[in-house]
Amino acid sequence: MRYAIVIEKAAGNYSAYVPDLPGCVATGVTLEEAESQIREAIEFHLEGMREDGIAIPAPASRVEYVDVAA
Repeated sequence: MRYAIVIEKAAGNYSAYVPDLPGCVATGVTLEEAESQIREAIEFHLEGMREDGIAIPAPASRVEYVDVAA
């Protein structure tokens, strides 16, 4: 499965979340670490859902960028 992730710069680190998996979050000191941590968090989250008998949602979020005059 391929889930969209959002990584945001915080004051002293990066935070990441998965719009299609509420509660699935991670942090990292670097952008690379945040991406690695959210990948592990997704795997852990899906494993927990399977163990609990919860249906795993299909990825539905899309990520697009728009250009605007600044």
